Amino acid sequence: MPCSCCYHKMSLFLKSFARPVCSRAGSRYVRNSSVQSNVASRTFATTKIRQVDPYSDVKVTDRFSLKGKTILVTGGARGLGFAMSKAIAQLGGNIAILDSLPEPVEEFHTLADKHNITAVYEQTDVTSQSSLESAFASVVKQTGGLNGCITAAGIALDAPFLEQPWDICQKILAVNVMGTFWTAKLVAQHLIERKQGGSMVFIASVAAQGLKVPLQTLAIYNMSKAGVKGLVGPLAVELGEAGIRVNSISPGVIASPMTDGMIWPALDDMFNNAAPMKRKGRPSDLTPTATFLLSDASEYTTGADFLITGGLHAGISPSWLNKT
Repeated sequence: MPCSCCYHKMSLFLKSFARPVCSRAGSRYVRNSSVQSNVASRTFATTKIRQVDPYSDVKVTDRFSLKGKTILVTGGARGLGFAMSKAIAQLGGNIAILDSLPEPVEEFHTLADKHNITAVYEQTDVTSQSSLESAFASVVKQTGGLNGCITAAGIALDAPFLEQPWDICQKILAVNVMGTFWTAKLVAQHLIERKQGGSMVFIASVAAQGLKVPLQTLAIYNMSKAGVKGLVGPLAVELGEAGIRVNSISPGVIASPMTDGMIWPALDDMFNNAAPMKRKGRPSDLTPTATFLLSDASEYTTGADFLITGGLHAGISPSWLNKT
């Protein structure tokens, strides 16, 4: 048990950190010990607050503009990737799409004239170093430089864990995880060389949260999207001093060509009713967040994951549970 001497020493130690109690006399602060402070007098009523916010006089809507920015989008030929590409164009941004499909949807060819932007497309295999590096160099040359990216290229497998084959699992990891990794590496190097900062947005998933979506067995897909989400924090810290922001979006069930191909009646019912918002997500539910993260409006946002799931990540709708 500590002796009284120890308590006395500890008391003196703690007192050394204590700030003297002060009282105000006139326009000066005076210590209660009657020793007058040497600090110069300061009248708070006349102290000016420095203006440090460069956006205080800028319209909020102007900060969401993407005019003058060029964004790379992987997996942008159709579905969610194209919806985000289109949203970028609507806000004045140029788009450079990389996708494994030979051609994007027909609407892609109308975006340049409709929105007075540059839109380029390169068929690319994000799992091949030579293909990805060649396509990346091509779009940089065509656009003059990038300001950010969205990595939306992804594939899925819905099958029982013990029936998920080696080759397909390897392909899913190569596209979803390493495709994101290598694209991010190319974009980061490019942005660092340009010395203008930028923004990278990775498309993760509600599956990345460790959630078991009802009626689906997505073990390898869950694992791959957890890998995508896991890349956000380390890169946000490592690239932050270069002015590069890194965030992810984790969608719930979104209507798209990929999810349409996985639907059967009971699953479709789950998609439409299990989330508290009682419907499937739409690509347009994600595009405002994606464009926000690419814009100057999110200048102080990095290292974050944005869940857009209709509430599915928080829990299953009670009415759907009761029905099942």
